[in-house]
Amino acid sequence: MSQSNPIIALAGNPNVGKSTLFNHLTGLKQHTGNWAGVTVACTFGNFTYKNQVYTLVDLPGTYSLDARSEEETLARDFILSGHADCLVLVCDATCLVRGLYFLKQLQTLSQELPLFLCINLCDEAKKKGISIDFSLLQQRLQLPILGTEAHSKRSTTQLKQSLARCLHEHAFPASPPTDWEPDLLAQQCIQYHNPHYRKREEKLDRLLTAPLSGSLFLFLLLLLVFWITISGANYPSALLWKLLHGLESPLYAFLELLHAPLWLKDMLIFGMYRVLSWVVSVMFPPMAIFFPLFTLLEDFGFLPRIAFHLDSTFKKCHACGKQCLTMAMGFGCNAVGVTGCRIIDSPRERLIAILTNALVPCNGRFPTLLLLISLFFMGNPSLSLRHPLMASFQSALCLSLLVLLGVAMTLLSSLILSKTILKGLPSSFTLELPPYRRPQFSQILIRSLLDRTLFVLGRAAVVAAPAGLILWLAANLHISDRSLLSFVTDTLQPLGQLMGLDGCILTAFLLGFPANEIVLPIVLMLYLQNGQLAELSSTEQIFSIFQANGWTTETILCMTVFSLFHWPCSTTCLSIKKETKSLKWTLFAFFLPTFIGCSLCILIHLGFRFLHFLLL
Repeated sequence: MSQSNPIIALAGNPNVGKSTLFNHLTGLKQHTGNWAGVTVACTFGNFTYKNQVYTLVDLPGTYSLDARSEEETLARDFILSGHADCLVLVCDATCLVRGLYFLKQLQTLSQELPLFLCINLCDEAKKKGISIDFSLLQQRLQLPILGTEAHSKRSTTQLKQSLARCLHEHAFPASPPTDWEPDLLAQQCIQYHNPHYRKREEKLDRLLTAPLSGSLFLFLLLLLVFWITISGANYPSALLWKLLHGLESPLYAFLELLHAPLWLKDMLIFGMYRVLSWVVSVMFPPMAIFFPLFTLLEDFGFLPRIAFHLDSTFKKCHACGKQCLTMAMGFGCNAVGVTGCRIIDSPRERLIAILTNALVPCNGRFPTLLLLISLFFMGNPSLSLRHPLMASFQSALCLSLLVLLGVAMTLLSSLILSKTILKGLPSSFTLELPPYRRPQFSQILIRSLLDRTLFVLGRAAVVAAPAGLILWLAANLHISDRSLLSFVTDTLQPLGQLMGLDGCILTAFLLGFPANEIVLPIVLMLYLQNGQLAELSSTEQIFSIFQANGWTTETILCMTVFSLFHWPCSTTCLSIKKETKSLKWTLFAFFLPTFIGCSLCILIHLGFRFLHFLLL
């Protein structure tokens, strides 16, 4: 970052559109969302105006300089550091008085702080019948002020011009007045032409946050999201696998033209490429559906209401209601959920949220769980529904129940941790319910597909290719006519049988540590003993292979439970290490879901043995 570039910092309350302005000014793709706590770190970018480069800093949202959380501390420290040549205070035009309180605190702190007041979301204020007298406001505050609409290119251009002019002409007052009161000033400068503009939102809030109706709506919404994801992803996933698998022969022929040795061709194509193809074909279609739906709910303003609804439940577990938001992030990717725990103020509660985040299934585990659900119904034909839409609904219902099991285990684990090694009382927190907003579908597609889907897919591909290499080597390197994999499977066989599984399944989970998506293909490879990742042509073929290797209803149930509760993937473990800065807590986060999964599987196995004994 060049020291000659003027530095402009964007500060303000959470959820006022700072990151949206930052993206429009810099052309970057900083994540935005209709809920507080989206930005958890300082983000840097540049924009150019009249051949002058300006450095822009997007600070995490904060209501005051009395920092309580890590991200608020980052914002406070940067503001107080004096590095910024200009501090742009972004306020929400629909609730300006809250931003004015922060402005008052900033002015009290330092009369020499160069301040620029950006009143954002003016378009929303206009729709709600709120008008602001900008001239009177500027006269009273004696600060440069501009009203903006975050998604408007015209507003972005005006903001660039105003900031450049103020910095170039040094148009910041030396000593702006401080003898003003935010409430009184708001009464003089703001007019409400429709005092009942929130009546419809309040009715909807009462429905969504009530104990009974809120819980029912939450479950039905979860069911709908999974049903749409399952119904829409099956065919594209099979088509993508067929396309990628069809490229194996041309790639193999190309390596033959290069006179590559046989072992290298097999290692690259049947090892690295085939694992990579499986991960892409299995992950991409459901993510391309799930993430836009998740972003749609985020833009609409539903996620904070989920946190509000579950706050009392988490408080009973001596945890924080914000943990619900980080748990929801974990549905997409546990590593993202771990990073998102920065929004939790209390270090104790933040650690609880980090340690328990992997107890909810991430997007990488959904395909495995869905296949296991299908296998369960194939093994119990009397329970299966034959119509495709009803079958997908049945699978979505089972997946929703599994997710609720993960949520219940998250709450139970949080309670146990808060009563034992992480004792403490639940802290209070300020949760802002944002307004309901009409989602911007073009932005949803860009953010969900580029910022989330392709990002997570790329990260999975980075670890999947080396995992394929290691897998191929372990399957094809032999000692005394036995592969290295066979030694591992034989060693794990007793523990696997105690858990209602076998050594091959446990070996597959170990080798699937970099990417959960390759667990089932590894199981098939071990059963077929062909030294290559197995091709999955149909669910029926998979079921017949599993049956031939001793799978029963008990095996499928134990496999499902262990898929839901086992160690986090490598990316999530690295994120935990980064956030906690502790190897001890990283290992604890690794073994906590593993212990839960092993214990539940052993109980299921003993239950089946006891039932079998009673039926004899």
